[in-house]
Amino acid sequence: MSQSIGIIGSGNIGSAFARALARASIPATIANSRGPESLQALTGELAPYITAGTREEAASADIVLVAVNWSKLPTALAGLPEWNGRIVIDANNPIEAPLFKPAELDGRLSSDIVADLVPGARVVKAFNHLQAQLVSSDPKAEGGSRVLFFSGDDETAKAEVARLIDRLGFFGIDLGSLAVGGRLAQFPGGPLPALNLVKFG
Repeated sequence: MSQSIGIIGSGNIGSAFARALARASIPATIANSRGPESLQALTGELAPYITAGTREEAASADIVLVAVNWSKLPTALAGLPEWNGRIVIDANNPIEAPLFKPAELDGRLSSDIVADLVPGARVVKAFNHLQAQLVSSDPKAEGGSRVLFFSGDDETAKAEVARLIDRLGFFGIDLGSLAVGGRLAQFPGGPLPALNLVKFG
């Protein structure tokens, strides 16, 4: 039985991830701070695979991608059901909107801060380093498979996310732990964001 998928955040990355899922005929529930009614245009475009729900409904899935404006993350993740070992895909970048200013992390990795906001979850960093249009477009458009990096501290959780990445048509590359991979893929600061790499053969 395939695992259920939730999306918290309907901005560029959250919507792009939803489009990638719909293209692969994978169902998911998407939520934002404005409520399900505000998502009618997106879910109408991506029906029947993507449906709108509350934050609580999206957060109850087996795998939950979180992609929210950095300054709104604490509010977006407050008061949700216990995570109890479920997987959170951290697709966030520590950028303060709307000025596009790097957030002050006090020397910490952004994924460490996200992990503190989802206690009990198994966090995997992924889907943050590609531009949104590359997440939503055909990952095989250039004749190979577009590379998508991921990292995390739980090997089983990474394996689940790797399977999802493969189902979406990307070529997943495991960067190791969050301490290593999270730093490489973090934007701004890491060397990997915005690279559109393709695996041939």
